[in-house]
Amino acid sequence: MADAVDHGWRPDESPSARSLTLLANAARAAGPPLLFGLRLWASVCLALYVAFWLELDNAYWAGTSAALVCQPHLGASLRKGWYRIIGTLVGAVLIVVLTGVFPQNRFGFLVGLALLGGACALVATLLHNFAAYAAALAGFTAAIIASDQLGATGGPDGQAFMLAVYRVSEIWIGIVSAGIVLAGTDFGDAPRRLAAQFAALLAEIANGFSSSLALATVGSSDTLQPVRRELIRRVTALDPVIDESIGESSTLRYHSPLLQNAFEGLFTALAGWRSVMVRLRGLGTEAAAQEVSAVLPNIPQELRPAAQRVDPTVWMNNASGLYAACEAGVRRLTAMPTGTPSLRLLADHIARVLAAFAAVLDGLALLVGDPAPSRSQPPRPKFYVADWLPALVNGGRAFVTIAAVELFWIASVWPNGALAITFATIGVTLLAPRAEQAYASAVNLMAGIVVSAVCAAIILFAVLPKMESFPGFCLALALYLVPAGALLARSSQARFVFFVGMTANFVPLLAPANQMSYDQVQFYNSALAIVAGSAVAALSFRLLPPLSQAFRVRRLLALTLRDLRRLARHGAQPLPEEWERRIYVRLAAVPDGATPLQRARLLTALSVGSEIIHLRQTVALLGLEAELDSALEPMVQGDSAAAVSGLERLDQRLASIAESEGQASGMMRERGRILLICDALVQHRAYFDAEESA
Repeated sequence: MADAVDHGWRPDESPSARSLTLLANAARAAGPPLLFGLRLWASVCLALYVAFWLELDNAYWAGTSAALVCQPHLGASLRKGWYRIIGTLVGAVLIVVLTGVFPQNRFGFLVGLALLGGACALVATLLHNFAAYAAALAGFTAAIIASDQLGATGGPDGQAFMLAVYRVSEIWIGIVSAGIVLAGTDFGDAPRRLAAQFAALLAEIANGFSSSLALATVGSSDTLQPVRRELIRRVTALDPVIDESIGESSTLRYHSPLLQNAFEGLFTALAGWRSVMVRLRGLGTEAAAQEVSAVLPNIPQELRPAAQRVDPTVWMNNASGLYAACEAGVRRLTAMPTGTPSLRLLADHIARVLAAFAAVLDGLALLVGDPAPSRSQPPRPKFYVADWLPALVNGGRAFVTIAAVELFWIASVWPNGALAITFATIGVTLLAPRAEQAYASAVNLMAGIVVSAVCAAIILFAVLPKMESFPGFCLALALYLVPAGALLARSSQARFVFFVGMTANFVPLLAPANQMSYDQVQFYNSALAIVAGSAVAALSFRLLPPLSQAFRVRRLLALTLRDLRRLARHGAQPLPEEWERRIYVRLAAVPDGATPLQRARLLTALSVGSEIIHLRQTVALLGLEAELDSALEPMVQGDSAAAVSGLERLDQRLASIAESEGQASGMMRERGRILLICDALVQHRAYFDAEESA
């Protein structure tokens, strides 16, 4: 019966009716991929037509760029096209400068080209999404222009500037052509998909948080801890979808800091949820029930434990209303009088969760077109590097790989060696950010190139000689590009690079020109150079493998612990926002293979660091810096038990000051911060007492 419903037919249908139903369902499923295949084909044809009309030397680079820019999602295509424009221009400028520095020096030029490729691979690893693509593109754009001016044994011929102008023109023609076709035929849905994902995650966090409060009042353990830790992984997956959405809308591009704020707000909500539950678990059942009852009236009705679970569509349809409710809840909880540090901690961190919800709702309202609840533009975040070592490894691999191909070319005097350098550079820089997936992706790319080479040979020698007009030429391209594009649109993430290799490399293998050449020897030499360059890139990831997931996670944890201990030492302190941003970047850089506990430790370090920064600001006014330094020194030395004892003594000191000066309520928040730090040190003692080195 379930199958009948899924396939749209009833069990009592006749075989012929059932076949028609299945055929109709198959046609509906095949429609979007075929439409993308047609868009890909039209983009390539338009780019080639313009390049032929302008009589550019290597018109096939225009078609290649159009094929590369085309993505199944409009936002990804437009965003990729914009960054491709930037990367192409940067690469062209760099190769012109390099040629000017080494005008008659073959050795210096080739070493500089390898260093340039390594630097671009390094920067591509440091950046994310399409910005990383732009950095990689700068490297292989330089290689493309260099390959046009190098002789049989390698050396600049002084034509770099004009070659750069031609190649940049050809590539930009392809980008603009693809943008025109895609923008005119695809309305895009990235903002809607992003809004749905934001709303789903927000609903899960809100429902889980309210359920945790209810469970804490009946003495249950934190049964939702695994859910919370899994949500950390799911939040990190939003980053590329945010980039796609920005690519589709100029409004979102202008307000991109709001989306970044919403993204980080999900992490903040999870950190606040963790802090609340750790505190409640440290209390007895009766005390936990009393404290939850005390804060409950200040929580919005929709988020209280007794409330009905909020559906994701409610967050999307009433973003402004829920934003106002969360903001009101933050104000009530912040001003709420408390009699114990534990209750103050609870109120402040529930307020933190609600403030994070408000930040997410602000971004959600922007995505769904809801009247802006805030629309105050937050400052653009600073750029932080999660870990330099993976980038340095990738940069070194790219330099060694490009230099090795250059040496082989010089030794063998291979006429197509420059083309092999270009495609080795493409593979080793473009796939470097994929880390442990780089080798498999490089193999898939090479396999896709082999398939496209076979098909290009068939089209070039069996089909094109019979076509005498440009429309006929376009029909010949359609025989390959439309089905290949459809397969690309339907491909899984694991096979995506294979189909990219099939679609993006077909045009350079075909090498169409105003005056077509059907020289088989030239074709096979070019195809061999392209495949060989891709094979060398794949081999480089096997011989010089990326850092393992486990090692990278250990380094992220060790770097965070080192930074946290620097915070614990008395000295220059960053702003709380700077500390949080640094840890957000590391959370986003955590590989998929990390354990939930490792993600939870990073989230705990986020909370502890923020509380230390705030605590230092207060004790400085009270003249208690020495007492705080003494309490935190064992934490610097990796002795959490002694640090907890020292912090408890500082808590007693604050309590005595508050009692003597009649400022008990004013000191309660700082005592709550101390309580949170102690809770974290006890819960994750193994982490805080560990060595910093990975």
